[in-house]
Amino acid sequence: MREHVHIQVGHCGNAIGFEFWDLISDEHGIDSTGTYKGDCMQQLNQIEAYFSDSRRGRYVPRAILTDLEPTSVDRIKASALGQLFRPDNCIVGHCGAANNWARGFYTNGAELIDLVMDAVRKEVEDCDSLQGFQVCQSLGGGTGSGMGTLLINRIRELFPDKIIETFSVFPSSKVSDNVIEPYNAVLSMQQLTNFADECFMLDNEALYNISCRTLKLLTPRYSDLNQLVSSVMGGVTACLRFPGQLNCDLRKLYVNLVPFPRLHFFLTGFAPLTASCLRQYRNLNVAELSSQMLNVHNMMCDVDPRQGRYLTAAALFRGPIATGEIDREIVTLQNKNSSKFVEWIPHNFKTSVCDIPPRNLNMSVAFVGNSTAIQGMMLRVMDQFHAMLARNAFVHWYTREGMDELELLEAESTLGDLVSEYQQHEDVFVESEEDFSEEDKRLHQGRDLEKNGKPGLHEKLHESIGSSTTASRHEQHQDVVVDSEEESPEMEQTVNQDGHFAWQA
Repeated sequence: MREHVHIQVGHCGNAIGFEFWDLISDEHGIDSTGTYKGDCMQQLNQIEAYFSDSRRGRYVPRAILTDLEPTSVDRIKASALGQLFRPDNCIVGHCGAANNWARGFYTNGAELIDLVMDAVRKEVEDCDSLQGFQVCQSLGGGTGSGMGTLLINRIRELFPDKIIETFSVFPSSKVSDNVIEPYNAVLSMQQLTNFADECFMLDNEALYNISCRTLKLLTPRYSDLNQLVSSVMGGVTACLRFPGQLNCDLRKLYVNLVPFPRLHFFLTGFAPLTASCLRQYRNLNVAELSSQMLNVHNMMCDVDPRQGRYLTAAALFRGPIATGEIDREIVTLQNKNSSKFVEWIPHNFKTSVCDIPPRNLNMSVAFVGNSTAIQGMMLRVMDQFHAMLARNAFVHWYTREGMDELELLEAESTLGDLVSEYQQHEDVFVESEEDFSEEDKRLHQGRDLEKNGKPGLHEKLHESIGSSTTASRHEQHQDVVVDSEEESPEMEQTVNQDGHFAWQA
C-alpha cells in the first residue's frame, strides 16, 4: 500500500485540510471517533493511503496540523471531527507570523519546525511504503508561505526520493487582505520551484466566481470555497484511496504531467459544477463532464487557459464509467481543441478511472492541466512585486527578521526565469515537411531506407569508398597546406547522386 502523509500549515491550510478530511472520512465510512460505520468493504480496501489503523478498530488520519497561532487548530479540535486527529500531531505556536514570510521562514517558524519534523518522522516510520507528502498552504500569508516552504525544504532534504505535492492558494488579483502578499508569494514560488514536485494552484477569486456564477450562491462563505477545493483534492486522490480500472498515483501524475522539472504548476478544475436548483434538468454523462472540465469558468485559478497552451493534462474520472467511452470522448475533445495543446508532445492527455463515485453524485471528473497560461498568474504578482520593491516599500519588515535584501531580487529572478521557460515552450512549433531543406530530406530518406533494411545513403558511401582509398585521401588532405585564399581556392566536399564524394571549387 502506498501511504501518504498530509500536512496542513497556517490558517488557510488548516481550513482546506479540515474540509478534505471531512470529505474523505465520509467517503470511507469513518465517523467522528475514527470508527468504521460504512456499508461497503471497498471503502476499506485502500484506506491505509491516508489513515493508519490503531489495531483497536479505530482509524486515525495520517495528518499533521500546524500553525504559528493556535486559533485555527483549536477551531478544528472543537469541531465534530476534533477527536479524529492525533493530539500529538497538532503543533502550534503563540507568536504568529504577522503575514510576514520572513517570520515564518527564519524566526518564529524556524523555532517550531523541529517539533513538526519530529511528528513527520514518526508518521513516516509507521508507514510500510511511503510514496509522498501532501501539503495544504496559502502563499499570501506568513505561516503558510514562510513556514510552509521551510517545511517543504526540510522534507526534501530528509526524504529526497519522495513525491511532494502542494495545494497552494495563490493571491487573488482583486480580493486581498494583506498588502505584502506579492512579496510572500514570490518568495514562496522560488522555494516551490526548487523543492516541490507537483503544485496544484488555487485562487480565492476564481473560487468565489464559481460559487456565484455557477453554483448560484448569493453570499458565498469561506467554507463554500473550501468545499470546492476539497472536491478537487478528493478527485485527485480518489485513485489512491479506492480501486479502479485505470489507477493513477502521485508518481504517475508526476511522470505524465511534468515534461520539465521546473514546470510543475498545474491548473485545476472539477466537473460537474451545477447549482442545486438546476441538477434535475441536466443529463450527466461522459460527454457533459468532458465539455465542462475544459470550460474556463470551471478553472479554480484566475487565469484564462485560452491565453496559453496545454503541455500535458489529466482527467481523473470517478464512477461506473467504461474506459472505451472515456477514450472516445478524450480523442474527440483533443481534436476539437487541438490548438490548445502543443503538437510536440504526443498523447499528452492522461486519464484514470476510479470505480467509486463521490458522495451525492453518480460520476465526476477532476481536471489537472499543465498549461503555459499559468504564467499570467505569475506575471500579475511579479508586476505588483516589482512596483513595491522599486521603492523599497515594506522591505524593512523582512530585513528585520534576518533576511538579506538580495533574496528578494533572487526570488524575482527565479520567477522571471520560470515565466520565460513557460513562454519558450509555448512558442515551440513542429517543423513541417516544407521547412526541411533538400539536404535534410536526402539524409532523412537515407535513414528511413536503412531502418527498412534497404541500403541507405551511409551504406552506399561505405561500399563505394574502400578503406585504403579513404586512408590515402585522408593523408593527402592532411598534406595540403593553404597559404591564402588567392593561392588556393576554398574547396567544398559534396555527395553526388551515385553516393560518391566529389570536390568542387
